[in-house]
Amino acid sequence: MPRARVGSVELYYEDSQPPRGGAAGGAGQGASARPTRPTLLMIMGLGAQLVLWPDALCEGLVMRGFRVIRFDNRDVGKSTRLDHLGKPDVRREMLRWGLGRSLSPPYSLEAMADDAAGLLTALGVARAHVMGASMGGMIAQLLAIRHPRRVASLTSIMSHPGDRRSGVPLPRGLRALLHPAPRTREQAQEAMVGFQRVVGSPGFPVDERSIRDRAGRAFDRGPSPAGLARQMVAVMAAGDRRPALRALSLPALVVHGVDDPLVRVVGGERTAAALRNSRLMRIPGMGHDLPQGMWPRLYAGLADVTGVGG
Repeated sequence: MPRARVGSVELYYEDSQPPRGGAAGGAGQGASARPTRPTLLMIMGLGAQLVLWPDALCEGLVMRGFRVIRFDNRDVGKSTRLDHLGKPDVRREMLRWGLGRSLSPPYSLEAMADDAAGLLTALGVARAHVMGASMGGMIAQLLAIRHPRRVASLTSIMSHPGDRRSGVPLPRGLRALLHPAPRTREQAQEAMVGFQRVVGSPGFPVDERSIRDRAGRAFDRGPSPAGLARQMVAVMAAGDRRPALRALSLPALVVHGVDDPLVRVVGGERTAAALRNSRLMRIPGMGHDLPQGMWPRLYAGLADVTGVGG
């Protein structure tokens, strides 16, 4: 089981690149694999495990020339759980956030960005292209801010730069986010299907079979409601990253669905506006997910900013 020790936590990861024969594959090769291709580090969102990145999307990235590393953030999946830090009262913290009061998260998004940098070090990767979705986009932004020499390009998907205007979801998105934790595999699958019906992409076909598969695998790997709560407070406590983003000069791609009710499109617009060398890709019909119909645009955008797979 590939796990890397990063400070006080261990991160579970999967490392995929074509073997020397050229065919796609090679998951879980780890630090012993020779990194002959440009590395793409993929960072998932709030409470989300690495399996929430669609396998076919990752395979497409490998076929386009990337070494793809995806991992479970701290507090989810097979990475270290920090249950000794307690479970925060998310609704109370939301009220404090709404009133402009300070929060005391169990850990910060900065710590999670440092986790990602430590994983690159553990795998012998000096510099990587970095792609993050939702909270993962926030972590990716902070990774570029805190460790600029480690980040060759930044791709921020359905995320925002931490300012208060960008951080307010539509009411239906917030209600979907605060659903009770499922107790069985079947409940987890139904909950994910229901969640996607609310926040997903109205302009693209829904692959319910794939949604159920990923939700079931995530449940089998171990749900972490307390970890999700800790991460949620970390997101709320994070400050406005726009001043620091303006200081970056790396190539950047910002992807956002016009119909995203959870992280509204203004979040992507304000992220792109803060990055001096960015391309904004606004996708009509896309919500807060990664529908297969938008993958060709994502592949093309990545090729533009990374120079890989064009």
